[in-house]
Amino acid sequence: TKKRKVEEVEEEVELNGDTETEKVKKTPKAKKTKATNGSPKKKAKKVKTEVSEESEEAEETPVKKTKKGRNAKGEPAVNGAVVNGAKAAVNGTKAAVNGEAEEKDVEVSEAAMKGAFENFNISAETVEKLKGKLLFSPFLFPIQAQTFDIIMEGVDCIGRARTGTGKTFAFAIPVVEMLNKKPAPTARGAPRVLVMLPVRELAIQVAGNFKSLASRNLAVVCVYGGEPIYTQISALRRGVDVVVGTPGRIMDMIKRNELDLSKLEHVVLDEVDRMLDMGFAENVDEILQTRYNENDVESNPQTLLFSATMPDWVQKTSQKYMKKNTRNIDLVGRERVRTSITVQHLALQCNYQDRAATVGDVLRVYSGSQGRAMVFCETKRDADDLAVSPCIGIETHVLHGDIPQEKRQLVLQKFREGRYKCLITTDVAARGLDIPEVDLVVQCCPPKDVDSYIHRSGRTGRAGRQGTCVLFYKYGSEYEVQRVERTAGFKFRRVGAPSRNEIIDAAARDARLVLATVPEETLGHFRESAKLLIEEKGGVDAVAAALAVITGNTEMKSRSLLTSKEGFTTYVFTSTNEIKSMGYFWSAMERQLPSEIKDKVRAPRMQKDQMGCVFDLPSDVDALVENYWQDSEYHTLNVATELPEMEDAPVRSGYGGGGYGGGGGGYGGGRGGFRGRGFSQGRGRFNSRGGGGGRGRGGSRGGRGRQ
Repeated sequence: TKKRKVEEVEEEVELNGDTETEKVKKTPKAKKTKATNGSPKKKAKKVKTEVSEESEEAEETPVKKTKKGRNAKGEPAVNGAVVNGAKAAVNGTKAAVNGEAEEKDVEVSEAAMKGAFENFNISAETVEKLKGKLLFSPFLFPIQAQTFDIIMEGVDCIGRARTGTGKTFAFAIPVVEMLNKKPAPTARGAPRVLVMLPVRELAIQVAGNFKSLASRNLAVVCVYGGEPIYTQISALRRGVDVVVGTPGRIMDMIKRNELDLSKLEHVVLDEVDRMLDMGFAENVDEILQTRYNENDVESNPQTLLFSATMPDWVQKTSQKYMKKNTRNIDLVGRERVRTSITVQHLALQCNYQDRAATVGDVLRVYSGSQGRAMVFCETKRDADDLAVSPCIGIETHVLHGDIPQEKRQLVLQKFREGRYKCLITTDVAARGLDIPEVDLVVQCCPPKDVDSYIHRSGRTGRAGRQGTCVLFYKYGSEYEVQRVERTAGFKFRRVGAPSRNEIIDAAARDARLVLATVPEETLGHFRESAKLLIEEKGGVDAVAAALAVITGNTEMKSRSLLTSKEGFTTYVFTSTNEIKSMGYFWSAMERQLPSEIKDKVRAPRMQKDQMGCVFDLPSDVDALVENYWQDSEYHTLNVATELPEMEDAPVRSGYGGGGYGGGGGGYGGGRGGFRGRGFSQGRGRFNSRGGGGGRGRGGSRGGRGRQ
């Protein structure tokens, strides 16, 4: 296996015209470092993919550095460390996720072969509709392909697949095909199909999918709250084949005797877990009991359950109402990774005060003015406050429960069409909604449950596209990020707030795209003014000034990559020797910097390979640092452009030990006081006083555990 890995890397290097094959043979992972120092990103992805096929451990092991911050190939290391991947490019050119670009291509080709339309009993009319606009690929996705024949045979089915993989069409296509092949008179208020969903936006979307697939002879009616009930009653009375709706409104229609379920042939429960979360379990059970017979399950309608997660209620319901030959199609199974594999997951530490400005910078860099983004907030007030913040910098629109239904539908429609670029929302848009080509999802804080994170992040990376999800978290809530990692089965890549250079590059790319759309006749009105500007400032300076003005970046402020706090610069201290304790770092600072600068060091963190440390200093001392610091044979200091992989931050304790300086004082606290707890909580900073005694990591025993 090791030989195959080296050969694959060597072949890739030769294809890119690199002659340093022998060096790659010795350290194949070093190619990753070289790629981050200027080689094409595409090459870096390919090499990373082949190494990851060997083992996850190979991907995560950092490259050992030699003298003066250089890596194993003798090349300068980025920030003194190997950076784990590249940031997603702006405006649709996405970075490969987790280095799986080549692997994904293989998966897509296999899916295309297995899911080809000709492999299934689908009518030519439906195929034309699917090829036209309904599916984003010329084949059925895996969950659709694996459940199609089962559903067409009339067998009950439980389908589980990751969010964004096409579960809606998995039941819509075969159900419509069966209705078209067995035409029946459209009955007043007595549908043949009932589809239940947790929220009205999702019900409207699924009803639209059925209407797009159905022939003219099939009547589809959508019933949900927030709209006049009598309009929906009139539609039912005109005759209906398919009813799509939310449990509350369906129950209301049954009690009014406007909905007769006696002729049901197919029942679909979509987003089952969300219906349970919203407290619809009793309503769903009551609705099913109006048509189902627990004593004779074989006479019950065909039942289809679909969701990204499967709670215990699903098993109880299947035993109670579904037939004995029920098929369970699980495309997630025992895999630890529960999120979409086409999404890269980034975690960014940011205080509440700096959140709005940092969200604005993230939108500019990862989405841009031409991409589409969704920002999730925990509360309606948070969403409203963020939407009106001048720091966001781009046009935004709000979507939550207090927005009138008519306006919510209008906002969603314009966002789907690409006329609105940024949607700030609560969980009302987190589940099931199929909004194509969302480039970026931002979650303003870790959600209370991991399933919410999975469904929110699933709004991007849909239908095989690449996507990015950025999770914001506050200092001290690292444990919440780690909880998501453990439960969802993946690792976040910790990143800092976008740097000034990244913001400028993104703004310039956006400007170039917008400038390309200016019609020729409009340019004629500005040519004289352009000539004057060029005469006054020179060609390059005139264009640079114009770009700064039209992108709104006339004043650039630095921001910490560690905490996103404005007015701070992040530095990377690199050593050629392994740093066994933070005392080594502080000693180097004392030798090189005067005390008035050293005392301003904030939030130092050890790199995971223990070959360097990352820390912040106020930006107003940048010139002094450059003047005082002199690189040596063993130590270097550089301004960080992106974060290297760092050790996990210690979890803050609610009382005494366990946090930064808490209890034992020093990095990670310590044993001090009584049974590992100090009698007072530390302030959570280096050099702060912990309670009780104890030995902090790299610190002195007792009260002040300095690192």
